Amino acid sequence: MDNFKALIVDKKENVFNVSVANLNLNDLPEGDVVIKVAYSSVNYKDGLAAIPDGNIVRNYPHVPGIDLAGTVVSSTNKQFKEGDEVIATSYEIGVSHFGGYSEYARIPSEWIVPLPEGLSMKEAMAYGTAGFTAALSIQRLEDSGLTTDAGPVLVTGASGGVGSLAVAMLGKLGYEVVASTGKTSEHDYLYKIGAKEIISREELQPEKIRPLDKQKWAGAIDPVGGKTLVYILSTTKYGGSVAVTGLTGGTNLPTTVFPFILRGVNLLGIDSVYCPMEIRAELWKRMGDYLKLKQLAEISNELTLEELPATLNDILAGKVKGRTIVKLN
Repeated sequence: MDNFKALIVDKKENVFNVSVANLNLNDLPEGDVVIKVAYSSVNYKDGLAAIPDGNIVRNYPHVPGIDLAGTVVSSTNKQFKEGDEVIATSYEIGVSHFGGYSEYARIPSEWIVPLPEGLSMKEAMAYGTAGFTAALSIQRLEDSGLTTDAGPVLVTGASGGVGSLAVAMLGKLGYEVVASTGKTSEHDYLYKIGAKEIISREELQPEKIRPLDKQKWAGAIDPVGGKTLVYILSTTKYGGSVAVTGLTGGTNLPTTVFPFILRGVNLLGIDSVYCPMEIRAELWKRMGDYLKLKQLAEISNELTLEELPATLNDILAGKVKGRTIVKLN
């Protein structure tokens, strides 16, 4: 443990660098639990952390990686002991606090969830923040009245991390899933993991969007936002709900109040970063139980720390399918 490997992003004046380097425990930030990291994963936010103008990292040098799963090496908090297998995602991990792209991490105990029964550490990272976001979206949709007999549920960005896991989870629960993607090469993949129908992303971005259009979706999970979200809102059925999880299509939302006041549509903002710990822990248990997917191997692939920089570039370019796991130990 004297020296271990980590992916470091550094910015000095006009020079930005991403490299694998050696650290020791003294380099790690404060926290009451030291974890030997087994796996991390790749998220869009991690890709932004690995570019100079991503507006994610607050101080340099920095270790990205908003997800990690591993084994407790030492703890000053009685809740965790040496040998415990744990998960840590979101909060300030990989943003203002060194993250999961490191063979060891020091994390505040209040950000840590015990690894639930039914999940290995590798499986937990096949889910990661993307899987947690998908599960939270489904929970919020169901809390707002969505049922399997209500009609089609749309998932946009369906070949990405959140999208793939949302398609698979909804399919497992018995929903009629309509998957939207711009990648015709991924149609077989999406049918295999649970989609009943596939539409192009262009169908969700017509040149002219009416304030209210033909009712199509009982619910939707949308990691895209922007113009796509405007169209989804205008085509959601009466009393339906849309869970918005991302902004790859932009942050502007030029819509009207009509879907909300004339059809009772609910727009649900999904925050996986500061989601309360009691909800977080319960959702992780569900992902190890009735939401556990037999398709995890289909949805995920594994790489090493040295292979990571290229994949961080690829995820920003929309070239990554499903989930990518990073093996650390």
